[in-house]
This record gives sequence, structure tokens and C-alpha cells, in this order.
Amino acid sequence: MDLDAIKRRCEEILKKVPGHVTVLAAAKERSPEEIRAAIAAGITHIGENYVQEALAKRPRVPEPATWHMIGHLQRNKAKKALDVFDWLQTLDSLKLAERLERLLSQGGRRLPVLVEVNIGREPQKAGVLPEDLGDFLRELSRFPHLEVRGLMAIPPEPEEPEDSRPYFREMRRLFEAIGREGIPGVRMEVLSMGMSADWEVAVEEGATMIRLGTLLFGPRS
Repeated sequence: MDLDAIKRRCEEILKKVPGHVTVLAAAKERSPEEIRAAIAAGITHIGENYVQEALAKRPRVPEPATWHMIGHLQRNKAKKALDVFDWLQTLDSLKLAERLERLLSQGGRRLPVLVEVNIGREPQKAGVLPEDLGDFLRELSRFPHLEVRGLMAIPPEPEEPEDSRPYFREMRRLFEAIGREGIPGVRMEVLSMGMSADWEVAVEEGATMIRLGTLLFGPRS
């Protein structure tokens, strides 16, 4: 593991990415040492796909950072997720929202969340379908401890970066349309889309957060 190389890659990416866009380090299967190298380079947001993995790593990363759940969250893992994550980027069901609201109200805590949109309508993927998004967000406005701050999407895996553009463009349209609706308790501030293969196209189409793994850490061994 070349920690100096990780630090250099992170510094180079941070120079390329516009200042209004947040770089999140997608740290699935990465070690605490690798995460610390990314933070040392200036990365301040860490994403994990699995609750157990984050629970094992975060105590070994004492540096200040904001930790995001970027994988699918099962209801039976909600309590543990709240112990380790500062944000949830993959809210996509009312049952999960109800469970989180109950747990958060007991602790007097509010949780920033993004709603995951299945923008490619892929049956194997989680997320709210675009046509159901407005109704879903209006339902979420009933939960005072969930702070809806924006949208997240994972388009179909692209062969070329340009393949993702129509999906990113549609996400931007949804993001702006929902923002104009003025749904109580729902703020459209964060549009999380774009990964290592297509982040530049995502930024061109309006992403305010990109989730990078291989580009920061290198290929998994």
C-alpha cells in the first residue's frame, strides 16, 4: 500500500475539481491507513457501503471527517448505522424512514439524508423511481428528525463517460424541479452523482458531490 501515492492522487484531484463540488472518498475495502492518507491530503468526506466495515474502521481514523453511508441500508442495521454515520445518502423507502425517525427521536438527533433515485430504472438497484420522487419526498416531510438535503444516484455503469450524461442531466432536472416545489422540510442542496469513471461529466451536468474510489486510492489489490 503506497500511502504517499494516495495522498498525491487526492491532492491532484482536489486541484482539478471546482471549489463548489465536494469530493467524497468511497472507501469500500480500503484500510484505515489509506483513509487517513486521503484525509491528510484534504479529503473531508468519507463514504462506506457497509455498516460493519465503517464500525470497524472509524475508531481507527481519529482525524475529523464526515462519514456517509453510500450503500443500501437495511432496517435491521439502522441503529448501528446511526452510531457511525453522519449522513445517509441512500434513503429510498418509507419503512426505513420510519425506523430512522423513531431512533433519532429517542436520541434527540437529526440526520442529514439524500434520497437515492433509480435514474436508470434498473431492477437490481435500489432507489426511488423518478416518477415517484415527488410523492416520496412529500411523505418524508412528516419526519422532523430526517433532514432531506438532496438527491443521490448511481446510473448504469458506463462504457464511456458520455454514456452517463443523459442520466446526470435528468437528475439535475429532477433536483431543480423538486427545489421549485418548496416541499416543507425538504431542501435541494446536494446532488451526489458521478464516480471515478464519469465524474467530470457529472460536474458539467450539475453535481455538487462526487464519490471517488479508484481514482483516489488506486486499483484494489
